[in-house]
Amino acid sequence: MSNQTSVDEFLLLEFSNQRELQLLHFVIFLLIYLESLIGNLLIIATVTFDHHLRSPMYFFLANLSFLDISYISVTIPKSMGNALKNSRRISFSGCVAQVYLVITFADAELFLLTAMAYDRYAAICHPLHYKVIMNWSVCGEMAAGCWIASMLYSIVHTANTFRLSFCQSHIIGQFFCDVPQLLKISCTDTYINDILMYVLGYVLASICFSIIFVSYVYIFSAVLKIPSVQGRYKAFSTCLPHMIIVCLFLGTGAFTYTRPRSTSTVSQDLAAAFLYSVVPPLLNPMIYSLRNKELKKALKKCIKKIQFPTVK
Repeated sequence: MSNQTSVDEFLLLEFSNQRELQLLHFVIFLLIYLESLIGNLLIIATVTFDHHLRSPMYFFLANLSFLDISYISVTIPKSMGNALKNSRRISFSGCVAQVYLVITFADAELFLLTAMAYDRYAAICHPLHYKVIMNWSVCGEMAAGCWIASMLYSIVHTANTFRLSFCQSHIIGQFFCDVPQLLKISCTDTYINDILMYVLGYVLASICFSIIFVSYVYIFSAVLKIPSVQGRYKAFSTCLPHMIIVCLFLGTGAFTYTRPRSTSTVSQDLAAAFLYSVVPPLLNPMIYSLRNKELKKALKKCIKKIQFPTVK
């Protein structure tokens, strides 16, 4: 089995060959990127500088915002640059880096969403012991564990993908380098890659989904026992946004990485990739800020502080 590749660059998916539509693609992606960047940076700044938000829930939320910025920054800017330059090229080394970072940030986000579900379980089901269960040492270890596990997982898939040869084609049917698309264009036997991707993907998704599902079963059982309608609303308002993001992120990610490649189409792959790589970083700031009164109040204070003073 050859360890060499006959290409030194790849061609990414072109949304259109018309210059006007390429520029429209650039503008749309630029607006999405700026909204995600500004929204997530505001959350990080608010959680960092508002001492009322010094709790594990907001610590994980700030980490999620940092991950979202990192995640969307790996995919969208390259696609924007290519649209602006009327190009489709990405270097071989750039593709390797993009695959590694996409998998790292995607899996770190999945692990972090799982940790956030456990945090909400501890807060709602064990409020008297919450500060002991989720002390700052535990929170730091959980966050670090998310990063370390995702990096190791990414190394396995990245190394296993780029040991292949790409002698038949160098055209990737996606707007960023993605493992399923690279396996499609390889002329090397991808049996081991398929096994690793499906088995590890199912195991990872099943473990995370099981933890999240069990956590929310206990959470909803506890919430329904709260006598106060306001108390139930507050508990649900902190949990429902998390569930929306988990379902969107995990569902589309699993759809992309665990289904047979022979059944996929370019439009399906593009839609799924957009939903799990672009939509969560875009929606997270809006969902969490709009459904959380404390965060909304702190965000307003933060925005007022960073506004330029009025010139008299």
